[in-house]
Formats: sequence, C-alpha cells, structure tokens
Amino acid sequence: MNPKRFITTLLILLSLATIALAQEDSKPKADPPPPRAKDGKKLLTAMDLLRINGVSNPRISPDGSRVVYTVSEIKMEKDKEWKQVTQIWVVPTGGGHARQFTRGDKSASQPEWSPDGSMIAFLSDREKDGERQVWMMLADGGEAWSVTSHKGGVTGFHFSPDGKRLVLTATDQPNKDEEDRRKVKDDTIVMERDLKMTHLWVYDIDKKDEKRLTQGAWTVSDPQWSPDGTRITYTTRPTPRADDGALSDVWVVTVASGEKQKIAGDPAAADNARWSPDGKWIAFTGTPDRDPGPSTSFLYLYPADGGTPKQVTSKFDLSVGTPVWSRDGKTIYFSTNTLEAIELYSADVASGGVKQLTSRGSATGITEISKDGKTIVGTLSSPGQPTELYVTRLDFGSIKPLTNHNAWLNDYSVAQSEVVKWKSKDGTEVEGVLTKPVGYTSGKVPFLLNPHGGPTGASLNNWNGTVQVLAANGFAVLQPNFRGSTGKGLAFSQANKNTWGKGDYEDCMSGVDAMIAAGIADPDRMGAFGWSYGGYMTFWIDTQTDRFKAISPGAGLTNIYSMYSQTDIHRYLNWFYTDKAPWENQELYWDRSPMKYVGNVKTPTMIMHGQVDTRVPIAQAQEFYQALVERKVPVDFVVYPRENHGFTEPRHNMDRVRRYVRFFAKYLQTPVVTEPAEE
Repeated sequence: MNPKRFITTLLILLSLATIALAQEDSKPKADPPPPRAKDGKKLLTAMDLLRINGVSNPRISPDGSRVVYTVSEIKMEKDKEWKQVTQIWVVPTGGGHARQFTRGDKSASQPEWSPDGSMIAFLSDREKDGERQVWMMLADGGEAWSVTSHKGGVTGFHFSPDGKRLVLTATDQPNKDEEDRRKVKDDTIVMERDLKMTHLWVYDIDKKDEKRLTQGAWTVSDPQWSPDGTRITYTTRPTPRADDGALSDVWVVTVASGEKQKIAGDPAAADNARWSPDGKWIAFTGTPDRDPGPSTSFLYLYPADGGTPKQVTSKFDLSVGTPVWSRDGKTIYFSTNTLEAIELYSADVASGGVKQLTSRGSATGITEISKDGKTIVGTLSSPGQPTELYVTRLDFGSIKPLTNHNAWLNDYSVAQSEVVKWKSKDGTEVEGVLTKPVGYTSGKVPFLLNPHGGPTGASLNNWNGTVQVLAANGFAVLQPNFRGSTGKGLAFSQANKNTWGKGDYEDCMSGVDAMIAAGIADPDRMGAFGWSYGGYMTFWIDTQTDRFKAISPGAGLTNIYSMYSQTDIHRYLNWFYTDKAPWENQELYWDRSPMKYVGNVKTPTMIMHGQVDTRVPIAQAQEFYQALVERKVPVDFVVYPRENHGFTEPRHNMDRVRRYVRFFAKYLQTPVVTEPAEE
C-alpha cells in the first residue's frame, strides 16, 4: 500500500473516531435505574422524600358535603432554589375526586369556609413577599381576590358566625421612628425587650374597615368567636418567646365594647379555649400550675356567663388535646399521645368519664365535626403511609380514608415497624419502635439507635422518612421511648429530672441489648444518631461507651452549663436541674454534660448543626468538635447555613439523610444502595 495513502486513511479514521467519541460524550447521560428491593418494587431514596405531599388543615363545609384542606409539595427546578409551596384542595366528604383550587408559586394556607358556604378564604402573600393577607374565592372555584390589606400582613383569621366580619391576628409593626432608624442601620437590639407582640383586630368585610381589639405588653393567639358573634376567646402569654409557653391565660373580649375578662390561667396555665355549640360553656385545656417542665393538660369547663371553672378530666393521666365539641354539647372529643401512638378519646361532659375511641397504634387526629353532628374529619398516618385525611361517623365504627396524595408510594417497598418492649437496668419497662430493613426475613443486620428529641416527646409508630431510607439501605433502626418520654403518664415523663444521661441512657442501652438478644442487631455493626435531645443522648453515648462503630449527633447539647444561658428555653432547662441555675448548682450541670467526658471518645463522629440555631446554639457543637479534632478522633462537622433548630430548606433535608446513609454504611461495612456516590 502507498505509505502516503495509508497515513491519509489512518488520519481520517482517527478523526472519525474522535468525532464519534465527542458525539457520545455530548449525549445526555441516562439516569441510573432506580434501586429495587427483592420483590421488584423501588426502594425509597433521600430524593424521593422530597416528593412526599404534606396533607393538613381539613375543614368541613357548612352543608357537610365537602372538605377543604391544604397540600404542600416541594418545587424542584434545576438551577433554582427548591422551596415548599402549599395549595388549597377540596374533596367530597363521601369520597371521590379531589380538586386543586389554587395554583402558582405562592402558597395558600389556613383555608376556611364562609358560614353560608359560598366562599373559601385563605392566607397568601401573592401581592407582597412575606406579607400574608386574607384572600377569598367562590366555593366552586375561580379567581381569588384580596380581602385585607393590613400593614405587615396577618398571621391568622376566622369568620364571624354571620360571615360579615373577620377576627385577625397580626404582629405589631415598627413605628415610623423605628423604620427610619432601620433604613440607616441604626438597629440596635435590646435582648428580651425589643419584642413584637401579636394582637387581635376585627375586620368588616363590606366596609373594609378594621378595629383593634387588644394591645399591650403581651402576645395573643387562638381567637375563637362565640356562636352569637358577640364575644371572642383568646390566649395570652407575656411574650412570644418559647420560654413563656407555659405562662398562658384564657381571656374573653366583648367585641362591641372591648371589655375584657380573664377566665382561666394564673396561677395555673390555660389555652385551647372552645365554645360549646349553644354558647353556654367554654371548654379549655390547662395544667394545675405554671411548672415549665413536663405536665398533664386537663380538660376544664367555664360557664360562659361567669363562674368558676370545672375540671372535667381528673383521673385521666394523659394530656388532653384541643377540645372538639359534639353538636349536642354532651361530649368533647380530643386526641393525645398514648405510648407509641396518637389515638382519639371522648370525654362525657356530665360525668367526666373518658373513653378511648381508636386503637390504630399509629397516629390519628381529630379536627372538626360537621354542623349536622354526623361526620368527623381528621388526619391519619401509619409506618407505611404519610399523613392523609379521613372521615368517620361519631361511633368510629369505620374510618374511611378521604385522600391519597401519596399513591405513588405503592410502587415502593417500604419498611414496616413494630412496637417492642424490654426491661431497663433497674427493671423499668421501656417501649420503642423497631423498623427492620426492607425485605428482612431473619438474621443479624447493621443496627442504628435513634433517641428522640425533647426530652418531653415520643417516637411514634407512624411515617418516618429518614428511617424508611435507612431501612431501604439495610439498617434496622430502634427508636426508644426512654424515661422522660410522653404517652406513658406524668410520672414517667418526669422521671429524668436531675438525671439526664443516667436512667434514659440505661433505657437506650438496654434496648440495644434486647435487639442483640433477639438476633436482629449485629453487635459488631452498630451506630447511633439523634437530633436535639436525641443529639444530647448521642453525644452522651459517644462519651460513655465504645460499643458503637459510628455516632452522629445533630443539634445536640454538649455543655449544659453554657447551654443554659445560650438557649431560648431557660425555664424549661432549669426544671430538669433541681430548679436552679447553673451558677447555683455547678456540679450537677457539669456532671451531666458530655463535654466533661469528651476525653473518653474514640468513636468516629459526624456532628450536624444549623448555623443559626436558637434552641441549641451552634457553640454547643463547636465545643465538642474542637475537642475531637485536637484529640485526633475521626470527626466531621457539617454546618447548614440559614437553618435553625428544625430544617426548612429541601436540599439541606436531602443532604442530611444522604450523609446518614453514607456515614453509617462506611463504618458499619454495608453498601450504599439508594444514594448516588459522593462527589
């Protein structure tokens, strides 16, 4: 062959190959196939969790034929900020097709029917970002219009019984002097003094005129009209700070005159006031004192014409939720946390007898009873199902699902949970929620301990997206309801006073031992993670044992002495430490602090924290992190900008779940199944 021709041919072939490779590289790469379980169904990923629709706020129409409610979803657009948007939906009470009533990039929330059923009102900031006003639309749908124009927006509203007025809650706005100073950044803040309170206004819909009902150095919430529209109950607290949550009183204001009367509170605490249908009684929940620690909320009745409150529930050792009156005024319904569930109860107004109505073993809430008194609407969820709506009759003979906004989960293999019991070191019986890996049949598997936050809280046997993704990756997860948890009576919820890190720690570790003995937890592949008080517990575990291969505390407390002055719940923390400040009881505060024992830590640790956390400030995490760095213990410190104690940004929530999966997979020697490789 001619050498020149050969070289020319070779160059042409190389050029064609290069072009082909370039074209191949320019083609969009196909997404990898979704991970699947042994049964062929998909496995849930951290990205999938952002597809969960949040269903809430059901309200029955006056004629009982329809329910208006909200659905929240995450808008995920490429190269844009992901954000949650809430819209209004309506579904027939008898079941059937649900219809979306609002759309767009702006949220619509807190829907309410007008008393004649002709309109639906809601809150939205469609006209000005961050400034929500009341909007209305015809009950059959169509374009909505703005009703209020309150300066700074409103935080809530309710129709008067005649439908002509609205009671509004709105936060006080800066005066002109304050606004002028802010413009030039003369914006010094005096802590715990420069607080903006929320107060009540009445708005005349036809006249477009508003009248202020309350003002003063206290904050207002939860206004409720009397059936005749002449009075409004409301709850007050000294300030909007979380620390003042237990300092609540119930008041009544006469709308025409502005006359106000406190009907419940000091020296006790009271809230959740609700009028009886005939207007003769006001039901409310309250505690015997203003103790900031764990307490039981009882049900009370107050004669609307004046008198002395009557305690309805006295022998019921669980906290009564928001009262919901039957239409005949003889029964009050409520929901409450009992063990690992939220169940429905009824209280007989005359006798005070309490009856449990549901035993689903997951989460069932009650919202409202129809005007004809025949239909109840509420929310429900289970380990395999996020929250949806239900309807039922008063006898609770059958609970009928009303919505199914997460039907796509039927294509996924989700993990099932069960309630497990064990004895703690001192013989105390403890319960928890155990979630086994998807498709689990038998044998020891990688195991994670997940203490809940609070400590006044509880792990429920309902939907938990983080746990579901971990179970899809082969982990078993135990969520223990250690002493200090709710749902088991007042004595149990107060059992960790002065003893953080002792009995509750033994409860958790005894649960671990029980799972090992049951042949589920592999003792050589165990990890622990938790948030808030669960973060404290996992920091504490990090300093007390080396049984775990990896530990991830989130938003946790490490130095209780410094935490006392940094947090926004001083009174609550004080209760757990002999009702004394740290400078009055230094030894106990330091003795219960993980920082005291940080020299014991050997376990690889991943700390996570929101950068602007006000409940547990980030300095708590920084102290522990620096100690591990200097002691050369493997540690990662993941900080989420703009996030407070509870995360709100979708990408951050997804990142947190992915980090859990990758971190525990690495140290517990198990493959990552559902998440992409770390970039």
